[in-house]
Amino acid sequence: MSINANLGDIFNESERPQFHFSPQANWMNDPNGLVYYQGEYHFFYQHHPGGIVWGPMHWGHAVSSDLVHWTHLSIALYPDEQGDAWSGSAVVDANNTSGFFPGGSGLAALYTGAHTVPQQQCLAHSSDRGRTWTKYKYNPVIANPGVSDFRDPKVFWYASEQLWVMVVAGGQVRFYSSPDLKSWLLESQLDDHTECPDLFPLAIDGDPNKQKWVLSLGGRFYYVGSFDGHIFSKESDLLTTDYGSDFYAAQSWSNIPASDGRCIWIGWMADLSYAHVTPATSWRGTISIPRSLELKTTPQGLRLVQMPIRELEQLRSEHVHLDRSELTPGTNLLADMRSDTLDIVASFQPGSGREFGFKLRAGGEEQTLVGYDTRTSRLFVDRTQSGRSDFNNRFAARHEAPLLLKNNMLTLRILLDRTSIEVFASDGEVVISDLIFPNVSSQSIELYTSGGETILHSLDLYHMSSAWKQ
Repeated sequence: MSINANLGDIFNESERPQFHFSPQANWMNDPNGLVYYQGEYHFFYQHHPGGIVWGPMHWGHAVSSDLVHWTHLSIALYPDEQGDAWSGSAVVDANNTSGFFPGGSGLAALYTGAHTVPQQQCLAHSSDRGRTWTKYKYNPVIANPGVSDFRDPKVFWYASEQLWVMVVAGGQVRFYSSPDLKSWLLESQLDDHTECPDLFPLAIDGDPNKQKWVLSLGGRFYYVGSFDGHIFSKESDLLTTDYGSDFYAAQSWSNIPASDGRCIWIGWMADLSYAHVTPATSWRGTISIPRSLELKTTPQGLRLVQMPIRELEQLRSEHVHLDRSELTPGTNLLADMRSDTLDIVASFQPGSGREFGFKLRAGGEEQTLVGYDTRTSRLFVDRTQSGRSDFNNRFAARHEAPLLLKNNMLTLRILLDRTSIEVFASDGEVVISDLIFPNVSSQSIELYTSGGETILHSLDLYHMSSAWKQ
């Protein structure tokens, strides 16, 4: 059942994101069960329908045809005798390996039952495109092995051996295999302690004949390595996914058509130290924009790169373009512009300036800086003056990332929504994602340089329309 009534009013609240997903009401955290099936992208998420703080976990549910415009559906999974419905994943059982879908295919969800019982892995299935779900009568399919943390199953089909693979974390990372989604064999484990894992192959530099696997740990960090269906072998150090505070529990969509070919994921925009106390009224929780993933060769080795999906460009409206210009201290080429929703594409050539970039959501004493420090070769988002931060003493902070320029050029893609900012530098090699809570009236924009001049090579600035207008 669709519950999209009056979204035009609900999603016009002053602090409501306009092109990021948020729940209609109450609490939301981890993305779950991301799967594409019969023309729909399914997005399930951890949801407490009884309040704006974490509580008994359900699976909220929404669907989209383009990953931009979402239809909210009824709750998919409820707590039961196996515990609350904690995080997990969903797959298309195309060949009816489970026996749930005679003569056809359907959706299966693997999730953690927990809270009132030890953490264990459970199974549910749907024959009506995810609108209703039946829980497996012999749950759990994997009982707790005697540990306190054992959750967040990520499941996918490993075609070369005709087996399902499950990655479970919460503590150590464990790898299981199954022929039917019901009976599972422990294959191997890693000593890394984390939660919300993901595991997927990516072509190297776009070459389908060369690929490596990426093991994501909580959306914060990742390894590049090899996987044979049984064992993941690390071939890199532990690498940083996102240098901001607010990208967590990232998950990728399964079953995206081969004709599309992309690997796409999203993360919960939160930090566990303050997620439960961020400013809120009737709802709390925001999801990042969907990001397309690639694996590229850099001077430092293979690195995961992330960029906003192309579908977001349909929300672009008013457009400002600036050609090559010299920026000098104390001047602002965007002095007449105001907005709280922007898609910015910019490139700079450093000059004698020590620092340069953007001041966004500026007004009074408020501003959020997105800049580059030429002395330290570091990209940063500074939210020490971005607005409300009284809810947590860690929130007002500056987040930095090392970034060596290519051909003495900094390229930026910045997505600014009412309460968030996501920065993609050097075509997504470095990403910083942060929540911000400025005053509604703080909507000025400034190009700035300090300590000397900087060359703005080019700028395209787009106001972003709401994804929720009917």
